[in-house]
Amino acid sequence: MKAFIIAEAGVNHNGSVETAKKLIDAAVEAGADAVKFQTFKTEQIASMTAPKAEYQIRTTGKRETQFRMLKKLELSEKAFHELFLYCKKKEIIFLSTPFDIESVSFLDKLGLGIFKIPSGEITNLPYLKRIGSLKKKIIMSTGMADTREIKDALRILTDCGTPKENITLLHCSTDYPTPMRDVNLLAMLTIRDAFKVKVGYSDHTPGIEVPVAAVALGASIIEKHFTLDKNMKGPDHSSSLEPSELKAMVNAIRNIEKALGNGVKKPSCSEMKNIQIVRKSIVASKDIKKGEVFGEENITVKRPAGGISPMEWDKVIGGKAVRDFQKDEIIEIWK
Repeated sequence: MKAFIIAEAGVNHNGSVETAKKLIDAAVEAGADAVKFQTFKTEQIASMTAPKAEYQIRTTGKRETQFRMLKKLELSEKAFHELFLYCKKKEIIFLSTPFDIESVSFLDKLGLGIFKIPSGEITNLPYLKRIGSLKKKIIMSTGMADTREIKDALRILTDCGTPKENITLLHCSTDYPTPMRDVNLLAMLTIRDAFKVKVGYSDHTPGIEVPVAAVALGASIIEKHFTLDKNMKGPDHSSSLEPSELKAMVNAIRNIEKALGNGVKKPSCSEMKNIQIVRKSIVASKDIKKGEVFGEENITVKRPAGGISPMEWDKVIGGKAVRDFQKDEIIEIWK
C-alpha cells in the first residue's frame, strides 16, 4: 500500500492566493497526493499579546506579536474556495488544517473529506468534539503529546461518532527544524501498538531521510512542509523543502515502497538470470580417467552452476568416474 504524501504548504503563501496556486503547481509537479494549507480566524486562535515561538522569533523577528504575524498570513473564505477549485482542476487533493471551530464548519461546507487536527489542538476539547461529530476521516498530529493525552483525544473523537478505523495518528515533533536527536521515530510504532490505529509521520527535520525511513517502518501518511523558496520572508520557509527537494522526497518514498516488496523470500525476477553464473558445480580439479574414484584430490567446486550442486559433495565422494573427464569439466554421475 502506497503512503499518502501530503505536501504541507501551510502559510508559505504569505497571504497571496497567486503564491498559493504556485505551491499547488509545485506539489502536483512533485507527485504529492495532496496539498495542505491552514485555515484560521486570527481573532479566534491567538490573543493580542500571545508570544511567538522561538523559531518564529528567529524567522520573523521580535517586533510584531504572534497575532500580527498570523493576521498577515490569514486567507479569506473566498480565497479557499478558489484554491479548492484550483486543486480540482489540477487533480490533486485539497486539504487545510482548521485551527478554530468556525474554520472547521467552513471547511466542512466547502466539502473537505479529510480533517487534519494539528498538534496544538490535541488538548482542545470543544474543537475535538466538533471534528469528531463530523464522522469524517481524521488525521491527527501528536506533537508535544504523551500517550495519555493521545488516548483522551482519541476517546473524544470516537465518542462523538468517528470510527477509530477512520483515524490516523501522526507521530510528530513540534520544533522547526526538529533536531535529529529529538525525532524518536520509533515512537510512531509505540503509538500504532498502543492504540491499534493507522499511523504516519509529520516531519519537521531538515532534509528527506527521516520521512523515507518512516515509510520503511510502516507510515501510511507522510506530511512535509514545502515552499517555493527557503529565503522568502515568513515563519516556516527556512525549515521547508524547496520544490526540487519535495520531488526528490516523493521519488525516494516511492522507490522505498517498491523495495519493501511482499516479504516472501525467493529469487527475484531480475536475479534469476544470475543463478547459473554465480553459483557453482562440482568439477574435475585435474584430468580424471574412467573408473577413477572421486575424492578431494581430483574434484573441486567452480562456476558455473548447471551441473551437480556442491550440496551433493558427500554423495559424489567415493563414486567412480563413468567416463574420462578433463580438468574443469563438470562432473556427471549416471546410475
